[in-house]
Amino acid sequence: MTQLRWGTPEARRRLLCEAVSWKSMTLTQGERDFPLKVQEKLRELAYFQQHPDCLRLHDADIGRRFVTALYKHSSAAKTIVLISHFDTVNTEEYGDLEPFAYQPEELTRLLCGRIDDLPEEARHDLASGQYLFGRGTMDMKMGLVMHMGLIEKASVERWPINLLLLTVPDEEVNSAGMRAAVTTLLELKEEHGLDYQLFLNGEPVFPQGPGDHNYYVYSGTIGKIMPSALFYGKETHVGEPLSGITANYIASFLTQRMEWNKNFQETVMGETTPLPVTLQQKDLKMEYSVQTPYRAASLYNVFVLKRTAAEVMDIFEAVAKEAAQACNEAYKAVCREQRIEPVGEVRVLRYEDLLAHAVKKLGTESVEAMKANILAHEGWDDREKSLRIADTLMIQCQELAPAMVLLFAPPYYPAVHSSDDELVVRCIKYLKEQGQQKFALPVHQIHFFNGICDLSYVNYQDDTEGWTSFVTNTPVWGDSYSIPFEAMKQLQAPVMNVGPFGKDAHKRTERLHVKSAFEEVPELVEGLIKMMIGETIKTS
Repeated sequence: MTQLRWGTPEARRRLLCEAVSWKSMTLTQGERDFPLKVQEKLRELAYFQQHPDCLRLHDADIGRRFVTALYKHSSAAKTIVLISHFDTVNTEEYGDLEPFAYQPEELTRLLCGRIDDLPEEARHDLASGQYLFGRGTMDMKMGLVMHMGLIEKASVERWPINLLLLTVPDEEVNSAGMRAAVTTLLELKEEHGLDYQLFLNGEPVFPQGPGDHNYYVYSGTIGKIMPSALFYGKETHVGEPLSGITANYIASFLTQRMEWNKNFQETVMGETTPLPVTLQQKDLKMEYSVQTPYRAASLYNVFVLKRTAAEVMDIFEAVAKEAAQACNEAYKAVCREQRIEPVGEVRVLRYEDLLAHAVKKLGTESVEAMKANILAHEGWDDREKSLRIADTLMIQCQELAPAMVLLFAPPYYPAVHSSDDELVVRCIKYLKEQGQQKFALPVHQIHFFNGICDLSYVNYQDDTEGWTSFVTNTPVWGDSYSIPFEAMKQLQAPVMNVGPFGKDAHKRTERLHVKSAFEEVPELVEGLIKMMIGETIKTS
């Protein structure tokens, strides 16, 4: 019997610590280097030495790549796709312990000497000896490590099913890795005759509140979209304030109505989205002057469970029109009191309307040149570029001002769930039974993973084609940002997320539950796959 490299809890712990030590913060050189290290590690397995073409690197964007590792059984078509991401958020919050943020064993030891500096729950968990601290331990390198162990064991024991490991960059920002991987999944499906049965992510379990130690499995993932607005007023000198109207004044009416607006809240299968909030609000002046700020922008976070981009835009537009009406009434009241003629009425228009107006006025070639000039700014991200494109067009179309220009800014994560799928129902039943029998672990189901994840880009279903509203109202669409909606529709297989328990993702107290990560969840997922193999054999 071949000795497994990663077949014991101790070996999985060592592999996790090694993977965590490979720094891979989003948009750093470490993120670019990480897939090479994963590939090198997987090359240690006899299977990939014998089948080198089954282990590949693929281009994502800006020098970043993702890894696919296919264990293929000679007589099997049915395939489980094991999905993970390897990028992490930054580590500044660790302070003088930042050099150890990627050294879990050392960091955990060092924190024991500073236990009084930690929040109460983290102190308790550290003292228990049941948690391993460090950036990426929970979110989500343990998911990747677990999948590497499954690939190894399947290849050694010759499981009669195919496993396709997919690990990607950039989940923490724009999911560029997963969006690029969609077409690769279709290509591999065709090349190897794969029949995708399940997309299985390994994102960690997130507590539902302070003190929550329940273990959850997820049969879907929440969606996120970012309706945004450019506010364009009329400039004036600060000494003549009512000779213009500030963008900040206009923005205040919409932001007040967007923040915590229940009209955007959805409840599906007993689960409810968090209320919307403002992620960013700013004026677009690049320097101080006594000219009033006449251009501003806001980004609003909206979670979705079933709604499409078109439905969100319709609600957003209705809220904006209500805000514009209130703004106009309040502004006119001030003008009447001050015996000043208003400079105009604030109108509401979508980005697609602004673009059509600009093309008609300036010509397609001129508009494309303006967009290209904005897109060339390497220091601006997709959100800034989106706002600046709308701003540049409004500068050339000031006859439309004052106005609220409604648009979408990246990223967009469609919601997806497979709670009603027969296979997923059986899988969750298995996990609940085996969790209790093997580990006295109660397993609870959540229909929508609330941490946002790459499962948003598979099993896409939208009969109304509501995604086209996102395409037409996203200024950077097709240039620096796109989503392969049509390809996603072809990846029709149910989704699940089964990962280890942890706490405090994106905090300096990020930590992983040792028994959950190295013993319980790997065994449960292995058993889940073997249950599917048993069903496959019975029905074949």
